[in-house]
Amino acid sequence: MRGQVIGKNMTHGYAGDYSRQPDMIIDTHPLGGDSAVKFGTPLVYDNNSNVVAFGASNTAADFVGVASREFKTATSYLSQSTGQYEPGEATSTFKRGCINVLCNVGSPKLGGKVYVRIEENANFPTGVVGGFEAAEDAGKTVALTNCEWHGEKDANGIAEIRILSCNRA
Repeated sequence: MRGQVIGKNMTHGYAGDYSRQPDMIIDTHPLGGDSAVKFGTPLVYDNNSNVVAFGASNTAADFVGVASREFKTATSYLSQSTGQYEPGEATSTFKRGCINVLCNVGSPKLGGKVYVRIEENANFPTGVVGGFEAAEDAGKTVALTNCEWHGEKDANGIAEIRILSCNRA
């Protein structure tokens, strides 16, 4: 009797899921601003020491971490790949270790540079301001100096990044 195999490749999981233990640091900070952030979003501090989504005016030095689904889960059973934090909610902020994120542009490779888009570019229609990318777009992306890709992305565009050190405490 022949064995049976279900699928050939496993996906990485969902954006915002931690992918390795125990070398990880996760802090909780209130979400500032007036917009929700999805799990797996890069975060920075605002002027009130709250976390907010990485935006067009941010630099690599501003990067704090990634919105993690450490304690909060998706709010819809039928949509487990998405979830978010609302303004004012305690936000699990992943600051060191390996975490899954959505890679919008490029093909991540082990040890490759991690970029965050800060400006739209019509040549990269899948590029989202504040989204992770594996390809440089001069002047329109910022390289995160304390992060690297930890392998290729799966069929859903999810890839693992390693945050090597806390950028901001």
